[in-house]
Amino acid sequence: MTRWYSEKKHEHYYKEAKKVGYRARSAFKLIQLQKKFNIIKKGDVVIDLGAAPGGWSQIATKTTGDTGLVISIDLLPIKPIENVRIIQGDVTKTETIEKIKQLLEDKKADVILSDMSPDISGNYSVDHARSLYLCEQALDTTNYLLKTNGTFICKLFEGEDTKEFINKVKQIFNAVKQYSPKASRKSSSETYIIGKSFKTDKKYRGANP
Repeated sequence: MTRWYSEKKHEHYYKEAKKVGYRARSAFKLIQLQKKFNIIKKGDVVIDLGAAPGGWSQIATKTTGDTGLVISIDLLPIKPIENVRIIQGDVTKTETIEKIKQLLEDKKADVILSDMSPDISGNYSVDHARSLYLCEQALDTTNYLLKTNGTFICKLFEGEDTKEFINKVKQIFNAVKQYSPKASRKSSSETYIIGKSFKTDKKYRGANP
């Protein structure tokens, strides 16, 4: 057993996730974000990008209840979750966006979540750039999938372009916050960008101009 795996296995949130049946320790990050920002409400339509293995979707569907809808998307397969619609696909591809639209049935999402993460190289600048790219792709989906006054959250590994990205989010949301949940690993540079009150008269032009 490697030292990394040993430390992970004994970590509080990892053990707690196993105990209560969450698929990933990251579920506690969404719980903490939800508690602070009241992101998801009962009956909401939620799109979860980069959802595998499904920890955030578990929390989302628990919060939206039977009257809500959670759609989970990932390149990797996700085991079924009760009351969650799952799409295996690439969110940067038109065909995946069309599949999401079909499940929405002419509606739009109240919330778009993105906990997408790149493969970690260990190079701080490279990991930041890859993370930023995923955030831009996630933000681009607001153009097609998010309703007026909707909410957007994405995970970003902090770096030299963090402020610039936050400014882009501010152009299309009325309120923008940055927050690092306690459930994030102490050694991680990850942070979460929260955009509330989406302006549908604005378009994000970053990822796919």
